[in-house]
Amino acid sequence: MSERSPAPGGLALVESLVNTLDIETGRDSLDTADGRARFAVTEDELPYARTLRESLRAALLAHAGHPPHHEVTPLGELLGHAPLYVAVDDQDGSASLAPADSGPLLSRIAAAVAEALVAGTWTRLKACEADTCHWAYYDRSPGGRGRWCSMQVCGARAKMRRYRAKEL
Repeated sequence: MSERSPAPGGLALVESLVNTLDIETGRDSLDTADGRARFAVTEDELPYARTLRESLRAALLAHAGHPPHHEVTPLGELLGHAPLYVAVDDQDGSASLAPADSGPLLSRIAAAVAEALVAGTWTRLKACEADTCHWAYYDRSPGGRGRWCSMQVCGARAKMRRYRAKEL
């Protein structure tokens, strides 16, 4: 949907997972073997991956000031089960939270969220305000007040709807 550049760091993984579902068309790339392979998700793990995706989308909608589009499992509840450890770099002594296992999607997502929290970028990852979209995007606007994944598509549609509503 969006032509924006990917989110920085580990947030690119979160953004990519949320954007596996195109709400407007109903196309879900997790339905394909290639789509699942991108996230190292098996068919058995698919229901959980979708639950995680929609919980992430709800958090990103909240970042943009919008309620979730439907009932979801709270993201904190899911991330609370992610095995992470503190990794310390031998060269510079820096520390970060890292997945205890590189396989499970939940641990990789939790590590990405932790990295973004430390960097102060977590709330810049948002979901488009448009009800037919909710595409994840990284808000690079100076004030952090972006509302749509694309001004040319979703933003233009919203402005046109407001304009037409005023004419009536």
